[in-house]
Amino acid sequence: MPSIQIDGRQLTNWDQFHDTCKTAFGFPDFYGRNMDAWIDCMSGLRDDDGMSSWVLAEDEQLQIQVLNSDVLRRDAPDILSALEECTAEVNQLCSESGEKPALGLVLR
Repeated sequence: MPSIQIDGRQLTNWDQFHDTCKTAFGFPDFYGRNMDAWIDCMSGLRDDDGMSSWVLAEDEQLQIQVLNSDVLRRDAPDILSALEECTAEVNQLCSESGEKPALGLVLR
């Protein structure tokens, strides 16, 4: 299973969150830096549409491991909540298209 690690200490404000995600997931330069844009980019992981440097096979799931998630939970609970909700939204979109969930979220 492909996985990526991001550090919760680098996600404690929205600018840091979007900077980290843009780099970690290889979002394009025109990435909109909001959660709707995050969902759009992450929803295309199996399409090889250029919205992410990650490309998943039909049965693969990208595991997002958030290290130091306790810092994120303490310092930016709104960002953690948005990340959880938007991960679920991406997986719901996959399900509605008859696909397996594309994302797993592990808080460490």
